Amino acid sequence: MKSGAYFLIIPLAFACAGSEGSQPSLIAPGAIARATNDPSRIDTVGLADLIVDPKATANHWRVKNEIITNNLCSAIEGGVTPGDRRLLRFTVTTPNQGDADNYIGNPREHFAANDGLFELDTCHGHFHFKHYATYRLIDAKTGYVWRAAKRGFCMLDTDPYLPELRDAPRNYWNCGTQDFDGFQGISKGWNDTYVWKLGGQYFVLDGGDGQPVVPAGNYYIEVEVNPAYAPDKKGNCPRFKDPATGLCHQFAESNYANNTTRVLVWIAESGPSGPEKNSKDPTAADDYDGGI
Repeated sequence: MKSGAYFLIIPLAFACAGSEGSQPSLIAPGAIARATNDPSRIDTVGLADLIVDPKATANHWRVKNEIITNNLCSAIEGGVTPGDRRLLRFTVTTPNQGDADNYIGNPREHFAANDGLFELDTCHGHFHFKHYATYRLIDAKTGYVWRAAKRGFCMLDTDPYLPELRDAPRNYWNCGTQDFDGFQGISKGWNDTYVWKLGGQYFVLDGGDGQPVVPAGNYYIEVEVNPAYAPDKKGNCPRFKDPATGLCHQFAESNYANNTTRVLVWIAESGPSGPEKNSKDPTAADDYDGGI
């Protein structure tokens, strides 16, 4: 993640987190959408092309013990047993390098239409985009796979990506709630970044989520954005189909073949490790799933 990104994305944290009661909102829910999200500025001529930035993950991960309390939504959704847990946390950035926005719009409208894009998260009190990205921890020797605790996503423009598009419009600022309209998507030339401190941005290493204990060794963090899934028995996809593979995706892209990235990390027997090993632990206020 870029060093200056926090200054850009802090208002988003307040806008999303305030709806979940974790901290007071500086901006009334929905106000950002009404004030700044102008649908006439949306660029849908062409197609989005989302990738996963490996540098963001390689430069921002850590292994460390943390106390997981029983009231964290990420723990409840991820099936994590409260207590002293050993976690591998990591950042994920998904830039849109296409020639058009990845336009999603208002989650409440999609949910009302039952179009398969959003589900209601009663713990956080807002809607989660379904199948935005998958996280896997893969043993570099055996290929065994562990799942992450992350369950919900909110697509926002968090920080600029392409230097030639630094002045591109930033359209998507608001996750929305059950009561207020949101406005989600990723503008061309912008990132959607999920920093390592956010709820669910981790793998549980000690078996505290019902999976096997992760032994010390080398592992790949694999991230797939807009992940592929199988069509129905008749070969139909509810949203979009990749003509090259016949597999389904939640939104259309010009290139589905570049959606997956792997980053090599190492897990020691004990003690903290990784580029963020000396960082302060997340707090309860960090336990939300907005696009930052």
